[in-house]
Amino acid sequence: MTQAPEIPAFDTPEHSLKAGVLGLFDSVIMGVAGVAPAYSIAGSTAVLFGAVAFGGPAALLYCGIAMFGIVFAFSYLGRVEANAGASYSWVRRALHPFLGFLSGWALIVSALIFMVIATIPVGSTLIGLFSNSLASNKPLVTVIGAVFFLLMVAAVAGGVTVTVTVQIIMSCIELALLLLFASLAIFHAHHVTAFSWHWFSPSIFHHSAGGFFGGALVAAFYYWGWDVTANLNEETKSAKKTPGLGGIIGIIFVFLLFEVFTVATNVVLSAHQISNPNNAADILSVLGQAVWHGWGGKLIVAAVVLSTVATIETTLIQVTRTLFAMGRDNTLPKMLGRIHPKFQTPVVATGVVMIISLLLFVGAQSLGSIANILSAGINSIGLQICIYYSLAGLAVVVLYRRQIFKSPSNFIFMGLWPLVGAIFMAVMFAKVIPTLDATDLWVGLGAMALGLIPMFYYWSKKNPYYEMPSKEDRHAVVEEFEQNL
Repeated sequence: MTQAPEIPAFDTPEHSLKAGVLGLFDSVIMGVAGVAPAYSIAGSTAVLFGAVAFGGPAALLYCGIAMFGIVFAFSYLGRVEANAGASYSWVRRALHPFLGFLSGWALIVSALIFMVIATIPVGSTLIGLFSNSLASNKPLVTVIGAVFFLLMVAAVAGGVTVTVTVQIIMSCIELALLLLFASLAIFHAHHVTAFSWHWFSPSIFHHSAGGFFGGALVAAFYYWGWDVTANLNEETKSAKKTPGLGGIIGIIFVFLLFEVFTVATNVVLSAHQISNPNNAADILSVLGQAVWHGWGGKLIVAAVVLSTVATIETTLIQVTRTLFAMGRDNTLPKMLGRIHPKFQTPVVATGVVMIISLLLFVGAQSLGSIANILSAGINSIGLQICIYYSLAGLAVVVLYRRQIFKSPSNFIFMGLWPLVGAIFMAVMFAKVIPTLDATDLWVGLGAMALGLIPMFYYWSKKNPYYEMPSKEDRHAVVEEFEQNL
């Protein structure tokens, strides 16, 4: 059997990120910051309510169960190799190079779209501190958000050590504020709607406009971002284990936060308040005023701003590390694989992301209201999340298929749960396609289709990435994995 050529290793300074600077605590913080609990609640609650009404807690619960399968998949796949491209590299090895490239491309386009919608809640919330009428002024909101985005670009370009230090400070303040307002909401004297366990039941979706999968697509967006820990694996101590554990711990924490705040929103706010288009980007501000009227209630704004800043940073890390890995492999232009000689960050990839994002900010003006921009962005990102998460879930089952039945824990966490997660994501993708409008589909799938251009171009150039890994290589990976158990 002829052995397929492997992608060359890059140990030269211009292709090496700063290794071993992050520990487990840093990885957990980055995982939580990547999900951005305050931002997700502020920017997605109205969209979730529009899809499933009071069924938000159930959508988050069942999507969360499936998402844990993908978290476990990433944890085990990370033991194959430390690669900043994460699923881009792992899916190639386990399934096929074309699927690996599309996995990386899905992350890139979802991150770029996210740069647009991430600016909306922070801009709207900040302006709302001074004028409620201007909080829905789309051009002004976009300009304020763009300024914040540029500040985050500068922070990310300064190095991962600086970024993580800032993230620890911001995330601790954000989580403290969220826990404070969660307590105020739960123990609030006046509840508009009585709590019901039915909100967690599958039967609640029988009366919702979007059905279960419409709500699950939004819920997937809530959870998205924890996998930044995987994209930081080349810069993490114990690179094949720590990032996976950090992702697991982080997703547990945010899962609980999401459930608490979705229930709190259901009981404290009326259906009209939640679905009001003027509240689409700052539902937490409305909740804050409901449980603590006046300037005290506006403290929640700080959590949203910090969360948005944090998630812009972590998303920048994800997309720039993925672009860096793809440039290093020359599945995209080689210049993307260059790093800054002093800060050891992918400076070219960061600059490219900055330019494209600013152009997308301008283009988003054509999508209508702020509510429309958020809805189109969340739905299109949900489709891309389904693609690369489902591929990762399937990849771990295929790669470790001979180890799955060697122990009960292997069967559950390496086989069954990731497979359920992969199937869930794939079925959700198929189910929601007919329910989305033309804008969602053009943004979500049209952006994916663009990836076929560089994929076939570099494949035609005989790039080593597109050669299937040899049988010997696959066996060596599994043997190393067994030694590290």
